[in-house]
Amino acid sequence: MTRTEHGLPKAEKRPHIKASKKLDLSGVEGKQIIKSETKLALRSHKKTFDRLADM
Repeated sequence: MTRTEHGLPKAEKRPHIKASKKLDLSGVEGKQIIKSETKLALRSHKKTFDRLADM
């Protein structure tokens, strides 16, 4: 790795990866993504969901 005159690593050229909006959630991996994202949302917004449950 090459370094700049200040001792910091130089930025490397990396290949551009084109973003795509297609995400297949129908398979086993898709179900796992949905499950983990749901758990994260429930954990992150616990108080909000508790308030909604009491309405």
